[in-house]
Amino acid sequence: MSKSILMLALAAGLSNVALAAEFKGYIIDEKCSTNPKMKGNVDCATMCIKGGSPAVLLTDEGKVYKIADQAKVTPMAGKQVTITGEAKGDTITVASVK
Repeated sequence: MSKSILMLALAAGLSNVALAAEFKGYIIDEKCSTNPKMKGNVDCATMCIKGGSPAVLLTDEGKVYKIADQAKVTPMAGKQVTITGEAKGDTITVASVK
């Protein structure tokens, strides 16, 4: 019985663990993330992010990730990047950006 409780506690704890991974896509602003044609539009992404729209990562598969560390990705607005970091749900905590 105590082994079962221990296993359940361990499983519950691991369900919230974020795993480090690489995420590839374009840094664009959240407002334009629903329009795939906006990938690679540096001027628009830069203007909208500076205007207050949060930066997000739009993958080639169309998945949108929120970015916990906005300052790390803002200089890459509109550009294709590889982010190394941890995803928890739909939010990435950035370790590095290339």
